[in-house]
Amino acid sequence: MSGPNTDYDPVEVTPLKADQVEAMREAALAAIADAADLDALKQVRLDHAGDRSPLALANREIGALPPQARKEAGQRVGQARGAVNQALAARQAVLEAEHEERMLAEETVDVSLPTTRRRRGGRHPLTLQSELIADLFVAMGYEVAEGPVVEAEWLNFDALNLGPDHPARTMQDTFWTEPADDHVVLRTQTSPVQARTMLTRKPPIYVVCPGRVFRTDEYDATHSPMFHQVEGLVVDEGITMAHLKGTLDHFASQLFGDGITTRFRPSYFPFTEPSAEVDVLCFVCRNVEPQSCRTCRGEGWIEWGGCGVVNPRVLVACGVDPEVYSGFAFGMGIDRSFMFRHDLEDLRPLFEGDVRFSSAFGTEI
Repeated sequence: MSGPNTDYDPVEVTPLKADQVEAMREAALAAIADAADLDALKQVRLDHAGDRSPLALANREIGALPPQARKEAGQRVGQARGAVNQALAARQAVLEAEHEERMLAEETVDVSLPTTRRRRGGRHPLTLQSELIADLFVAMGYEVAEGPVVEAEWLNFDALNLGPDHPARTMQDTFWTEPADDHVVLRTQTSPVQARTMLTRKPPIYVVCPGRVFRTDEYDATHSPMFHQVEGLVVDEGITMAHLKGTLDHFASQLFGDGITTRFRPSYFPFTEPSAEVDVLCFVCRNVEPQSCRTCRGEGWIEWGGCGVVNPRVLVACGVDPEVYSGFAFGMGIDRSFMFRHDLEDLRPLFEGDVRFSSAFGTEI
């Protein structure tokens, strides 16, 4: 019985000859060394280490060799491919480092240089709040009425049933212009707009009047000599306190959230009779365990403004027949409502013009 033939001279496949493998290896190493950037190196990797590269094709030919020759050829090709992969990894690291250094050099920004970029301006949060309120009433069929901030004394006081001896007419509350004989003031409320409306229009009247007002208050966390109010006026046949309550309940729910209602507390205002202070249900605790609520401070309700049925004397002063028409009026602070909605404890940032404060409330450009 014959044994295995170990004395044959195996004929190598041409791509597996030592000189051929060495030539492939040297060509790959030269191409790697010549790669100037990462894109060039990527192409070299495909050409000399990819599935269709010379060394990869040579590796496929090993199976065509006799068993005794496969080991030596496999080691030869494997060593060549390993050298190529090591060279690729080393060149990759070098080129990546050079790329990062180049980026740092080319894209460096000197933050100390002056900039020509200007911050985009934004509309003030109180302006947006005023327009939101106006939109709520326009949706109910009201009109928006405006008037001057420098107002005649008669329209600011007398037409609204505030007689000559009323304490609000003293210097403690009112800014008077000079000379005093001109009888001109900075309006202390937007109610003169209501008087102007009744003097120039015939009922039915449904208007809302947002705007700036002025009083000689100290400037602190809760007071300002200039602030914003919104007042509403309705004059029509058959208007009652019930219409006022329904209007303010709708206003409160639209401004502070569904389910928010109002309550009335008896009060006194010269231009309305009967009159009431308006409280709004705390929109944080909703009067459920209010003792732990920071917003309403345990009350369950938050003081919001004043309201009432228009005093017949005011109607007469403005040329409206109180035997035919009745009406209601109300007034709230826009600044105060804004503080309620956003849980602010200090109103001074509203008037200091810091765009960082305004941008926190999503101002529109």
